[in-house]
Amino acid sequence: MLAVQQPLASVPDPRSVPENAPEHCPGTESELAGKSAACEGCPNQDVCASGTAKGPDPALPFVRERMTQVNHKILVLSGKGGVGKSTFAAQLGWAFASDPDVQTGIMDVDICGPSIPTILGIASEQVHTSAAGWSPVYVQDNLGAMSVGFMLPSSKDAVMWRGPKKNGLIAQFLKDVDWGALDYLVIDTPPGTSDEHLSIVQLLKESGIDGAVLITTPQEVALQDVAREIDFCRKVGVRILGLVENMAGFVCPNCKTESQIFRPSTGGAARLAKETDVELLGSVPLDPRIGKSADYGVSFLDEYPDSPATSAYLNIIQRLKDILGDP
Repeated sequence: MLAVQQPLASVPDPRSVPENAPEHCPGTESELAGKSAACEGCPNQDVCASGTAKGPDPALPFVRERMTQVNHKILVLSGKGGVGKSTFAAQLGWAFASDPDVQTGIMDVDICGPSIPTILGIASEQVHTSAAGWSPVYVQDNLGAMSVGFMLPSSKDAVMWRGPKKNGLIAQFLKDVDWGALDYLVIDTPPGTSDEHLSIVQLLKESGIDGAVLITTPQEVALQDVAREIDFCRKVGVRILGLVENMAGFVCPNCKTESQIFRPSTGGAARLAKETDVELLGSVPLDPRIGKSADYGVSFLDEYPDSPATSAYLNIIQRLKDILGDP
C-alpha cells in the first residue's frame, strides 16, 4: 500500500490507492478515505477510515538512492496524443548520446501505448535481470531504454491496467532498474495529466526533476490540451523548460520547399508561449522521413543530416543544454 507525504491539493495521489481498491477510491491520504460512497464494500474500508494506512511511501528511499547517479531528469509531456512526443524523446536521447562520453537513458512511462522500443529499433528485445536489478535494453553503449513494451508477449498485446498497477511499474522503473551513472534520463509520458504523470512527479519529488519539455502542433485543438499541461506543471511544481512545435509546415524531401499542413489558425505555439510566459524552444517542420525513421528504428538526425527538420531539432537540443547549464 503506497502513500504520499504531501498529496496534491484536491487531487488524490494514485499511488496511495490500494491495489484491490474500487475504481473511484479517494486514496489513503484523502480526508474521505474509508468514508466516501466509493469505499462501501471495499475490504480496506476500516483500515483507511482509521487512518492507519497513512505513512511515507516505502519506494521513495530506493528511488532516491537510484537517482543520485542521474545528473539530469527531463520529462517530455503533451496533453495531446499524436503530436510527435515519443519521436522527440527518442531524437533527444540520440542527440545526447551522439557524444560517446555522455550516458543517456530513456524511460517510457506510456504504459498503455509504449512506442519507444519501436522508435529506437529494439522492439524485439527483452529485459534481463542481474544482482543489481533490471538491466535497460541498450541501443548503443551509452544509450539504454526501459519500457513495458519489452515485457509484453507481442507488440499487439493490450495493456489493460488500472492506476495502481501502472504506478507500481513506474516505481519499479525508477528503483529497480540498474541505470548506472547517467548524464541524462529522458522520460517519455503518455498524453494527458493522469496517473502516470502524478506518479512520476511524486516519485521524483525528493530526487528532483530538472524540468519538462512540452510538445504541440500548430492547430488550436492541440494547443488547448498543451495549455492544460502547462497548468498541470505549474500546479505540481515542475519547471517548464520550453515548448516545441512539431509539424510546423511540410518540407518536400526533393525540392526542400516548405508549406503549411496544419495551419496555425490562432497563432500556433508562438501565441501560446507568449500568453503563458513559456519559452518557445523552436519549431520542427514535418518531414515524412521522420515517420520512416521511427518505423525502422533509426536516428533521423543521423540518417538525414541535411533536412531542415534536423537543423531545427539540433537547435532546440542545444538550447535545452544551455538552459540546463551543460556545454
